[in-house]
Amino acid sequence: MIYGANGYTGRLIAREARQRSQTPILAGRNGPQLRSLGAELDLPIRIFPLDNPEIVARQLSGVASVLHCAGPFSATSTPMLAGCLRAHTDYLDITGEIAVFEAIFARAIEFQKAGIEVMPGVGYDIVPSDGLAALLKHELPDATQLTLAFGSSDPVRRRGTLKTMVEGTPNGTLMRRDGRIVRVDRPSSMMHVPLVGPPVQVTPISWGDVSTAYHATGIPNVAVYFAASPVEHRQLALPRLMQRMIGLAPVQALAKGLIGRFAWGPSDEALSRGEMWLWGEARNTAGRTVAKHMRTPSGYACTADAAVTSTLALLERDVPPGAYMTSMALGADFTLGLRGVSVQQVDPS
Repeated sequence: MIYGANGYTGRLIAREARQRSQTPILAGRNGPQLRSLGAELDLPIRIFPLDNPEIVARQLSGVASVLHCAGPFSATSTPMLAGCLRAHTDYLDITGEIAVFEAIFARAIEFQKAGIEVMPGVGYDIVPSDGLAALLKHELPDATQLTLAFGSSDPVRRRGTLKTMVEGTPNGTLMRRDGRIVRVDRPSSMMHVPLVGPPVQVTPISWGDVSTAYHATGIPNVAVYFAASPVEHRQLALPRLMQRMIGLAPVQALAKGLIGRFAWGPSDEALSRGEMWLWGEARNTAGRTVAKHMRTPSGYACTADAAVTSTLALLERDVPPGAYMTSMALGADFTLGLRGVSVQQVDPS
């Protein structure tokens, strides 16, 4: 089942699955949009909200895995997981939210006892960087520091990602230090990295790898940076008081409402031509470093491919119940099997 199939990213994933001759159930709350998409793709639909775990469980009856695509996942992940536990249905999602990852890995034993596999973050927000982190860890097993950075040729953000950024603004910038997630001062943490060509300035961001890279690799110090647009730089550099104001419920509701009304995905041309760049460096206590570049298609295109491929791989493989990232369940080189993904060794900084 693809829940949230009526959203922009959910539609891309549903079409990707259909192109691979898969017949997922399309689900969500928007009946008219689901009926339209179901007719277009000749796929069955189920219409239900997530506010009652028993109803969710009934709707998941006979479903082996649900690919959850309806964000913000801080609000939707818990009720969907409650339904999955009741229905004994495996759970995947495309979140990039630190709090969601932390909550899921804190419940790993519960999932093991329930006999379900839980694999969050199977979209672009995590899969490429998760694979990059795993490859660096494989090459430098005693790494104690991991630095990741990313940029885009077409920095269009999807609605769920924008809502996540709004939710995260009041919390400042998060990194992992000595195994703990801490808030850091953003201006003093900017750096330059060679994403493509000469080094470019990147700014720290509270990205999901702050949580996931630690759980997947055990590296205790993790920082993530991105090449922000001028508008994003201004948003991220807001004074602490303004960040707290954005955290107020009425402001959050207004901002998310505007995003839901006006933000959408890129054009088909941008979707096909867009490219993402990642850079990662691992360092051990002796000062040895290893670094790699990764290129992927646009975030949307990569998400559709990664989400469908992850779901099918988890269904096909004999993975014990529990909580995983893709690199943990499917291997460090899983990302390299996705369309248009390449990795190159680079001289360490």
